[in-house]
Amino acid sequence: MTFEEFIKTAEAAFGKLEDRQIEQYRQLMDLYQDWNAKINVISRKDIDRLYDHHVLHSLAIARYMKSALPQVFDELRCPSGNVSILDIGTGGGFPGIPLAILFPGGKFTLCDSIGKKIRVASAVASSIGLENVTAVNARAESLPGKYRFIVSRAVTSIENFLPWTKGKYSDGILYLKGGDVAEELGLAMQKYHIRPGSIHTWKVDSWLDDEYFKGKMVIFFEGK
Repeated sequence: MTFEEFIKTAEAAFGKLEDRQIEQYRQLMDLYQDWNAKINVISRKDIDRLYDHHVLHSLAIARYMKSALPQVFDELRCPSGNVSILDIGTGGGFPGIPLAILFPGGKFTLCDSIGKKIRVASAVASSIGLENVTAVNARAESLPGKYRFIVSRAVTSIENFLPWTKGKYSDGILYLKGGDVAEELGLAMQKYHIRPGSIHTWKVDSWLDDEYFKGKMVIFFEGK
């Protein structure tokens, strides 16, 4: 996918982007190529697919929110918004950095326990002038306070992931996950006594018609 194709897809989904946002997205390719040569945060065979396999995949969370949580989506798109979001296991900054560019009304904390990865996320956010991002080298469980939302991209199984989020959010979790999601959710619901009807799944390939996204989901866990 070319950069121009990416922008066309993003604007069709989310509306007109500001010039500053377009330039921030444009800079991501050079920055990640440069950092990836030093610290491997994206598969080297996949770095050329940055915009579709990584940036758009991250923005699938925003596409889900637009349809399922429209008031929150509008608040996040507004620069005066103040929605706190924790990205657990962000690695080099996914999904947090693509979302933070789109959502100036979000206050993003990017968290990862691996120092060299969070170094990349921090450097990329700083290089493109993202003022609504804080990068933290820590385990999520050790962070103080509570966030409105947690986001994450397939850092582990759902069963292993949910304990990291305990007491950390009020409104919900948006988790990008592929594989046998139904089996994982069934195990997690049984183990953690999750209320039926409080989990929602959305197929990413219902928006992005690409074989790469087949089986990939946005999973929304409602807040308690």
